[in-house]
Amino acid sequence: MDFHFLLKGILLGFSIAAPVGPIGVLCIRRTISMGMLHGFISGLGAATADSLYGAMAAFGITIISNFLLDNQIYLHFIGGLFLIYLGYNTFISLPAEKAAEINAKGLIDAYTSTLMLTLTNPLTIMSFLAIFAGLEIGTTNYTSACFIVLGVFIGSALWWLLLSGGTNLLRAKLNSSQLVWINRISGLIILGFGLFSLIKL
Repeated sequence: MDFHFLLKGILLGFSIAAPVGPIGVLCIRRTISMGMLHGFISGLGAATADSLYGAMAAFGITIISNFLLDNQIYLHFIGGLFLIYLGYNTFISLPAEKAAEINAKGLIDAYTSTLMLTLTNPLTIMSFLAIFAGLEIGTTNYTSACFIVLGVFIGSALWWLLLSGGTNLLRAKLNSSQLVWINRISGLIILGFGLFSLIKL
């Protein structure tokens, strides 16, 4: 029965991560400019946030979830500003002459930026609350809740692995001129998401 909840969590995590939004664009761009590892680690930041929100829904942590929902306007504002900042930096950045060296600081930045960006999206917690209510996981069934939260992380991480891996396969075929345009288009898309988030306020 617990394995059944693990599979549900994997499908849930994969399906929530799969729609290509600002995080997906950022992951693709980082994979192209810095390599697959940076793109995948960026995705893991989002997967961590997904599993944290999943845990709130699964364990019925209403105090935290209510706080987030009550302050969703501020979260939208912070997330929107952060997206605009990332979009602008992406737009003006030049493609690297060679793949970036793997260093701890770069990977930590890649992880924390997408973690914070996903955590500032209150729609994520609302999605999880609705879906977990439909799955009828009671707060007393902690074992099942643990398995489904683990599944959410695995499913989300699997999507980011597939996205960064697939992007990395195409990376070798791109020249510097194409990379410049990828940066510009990615930057405009991310900036657009940020402006849209602020306009919705």
